[in-house]
This record gives sequence, structure tokens and C-alpha cells, in this order.
Amino acid sequence: MSLKILGVSGSPVPNSNTDRAIKAILKASRLESEFVKLSDITVRPCRACKRCVEDNICKQEDDFPALARKVLEAKAIVIGAYSPYRSLDAHTKAFLERLWSMRHQKNLNEGMQVVIVVTGVLPMIAKLVSETIAHQMRMENMKIIETLLIRGNVPCLTCGRGSECKMSGVPLLFGKGTKASSDLCIRVEDQLDVQKQINRIGKVLHDRLFDKRK
Repeated sequence: MSLKILGVSGSPVPNSNTDRAIKAILKASRLESEFVKLSDITVRPCRACKRCVEDNICKQEDDFPALARKVLEAKAIVIGAYSPYRSLDAHTKAFLERLWSMRHQKNLNEGMQVVIVVTGVLPMIAKLVSETIAHQMRMENMKIIETLLIRGNVPCLTCGRGSECKMSGVPLLFGKGTKASSDLCIRVEDQLDVQKQINRIGKVLHDRLFDKRK
């Protein structure tokens, strides 16, 4: 069976909540899939050189052309991001920018089904970031079928200086006097509502792609 779903994570944190949520959705779909962590490869921002106009192939010499081929092989994408500084992370943004090379004239990704996953310390910010991604996907004429928001963790909990640093986010989030500790980190597996959504989204992906194949 050919590749059905491509999971793409913009989180640079090793084995992050974002990574694990994407992988869990892929597994729940029970379809063939592949996972790509953007921080493990090199995908630079678009340079607006327009050399892709004639053939929809980006001419930058990095890993995006190979990733673009995986996108073209996929029937759906699960794209995961996180929300530093109330914004979209740099890895995911660069990936979204580079999709422009596949858009003009032929609109190669038109009709692609997309699941958006965003991790954030504050749900409100995660929602804003998910809407940013959704806007770009709609501009590409992709179809957003589900959005999943996950509770994330402030880096101060595990940086080693989070208890005494005057810039630490720990007191703001957990109260004055709270000691930074990895024990305060929230795992995606412990977010029961998220786990239910993951299983449901996996089933939706399976049913949609299976029906489309028929």
C-alpha cells in the first residue's frame, strides 16, 4: 500500500508532546504513514526567488524538495506546531512558506486533507496559532478536517535555572515560590480529553481515506 498519511512536526524538543500526539494520530488511523521532524532536517524559509513558477519545484538546495515529494505522495497531512512568543514556531512557518512552490499554476496540494495539531502553554495562544495554520492551508485549497489543541510546558521547568531566574515563567504559571521541576510537566498521554480526540481523529482519517479509495 502506498503512503497515505504524512506527519510533520515543527517542535524541536526531542520526543515532544507534539511529536507523540502526531504519532498517536497516525497509529490510530491504522493506515500506512510516515513521520518527519522538521528540526532533524533542513527546511529554510522561502527566498521569494520565484524559480519554482514554471515547474512547481523549489530550487533551494536543502531538504524541502525531498519533503515535497513525500507531501505529493500523501493523501493527508497531520501537521504539528507549537506556540513560542504567542506565535507560530519557526520550523513550521518555514515549511508552510515553502509549500508556496507547489501552489501556483497547478495547485498541487489542492484537496489535501489536513489535521492541525498545536501545543501551547496557554490554550488561547494555541488556538490563535492553529488559526494561522488553517488560514495558510485554506489558501492552498487544502481541506482542514480536524484541529487538536494540546497543553504544553514552559521550558523553564526543565532548563535547570527555572527556580531562581528572574525571567522564569514558573511563578507566573504555577504561583510565587513554586520550584521548577520536570514533575510539573504535563504529558500528552495524561490529557484524557486529548487522548479521546486522538482516537477519534485517527478514525476520521481512516474512514475518509478508505472511502476516497473506494
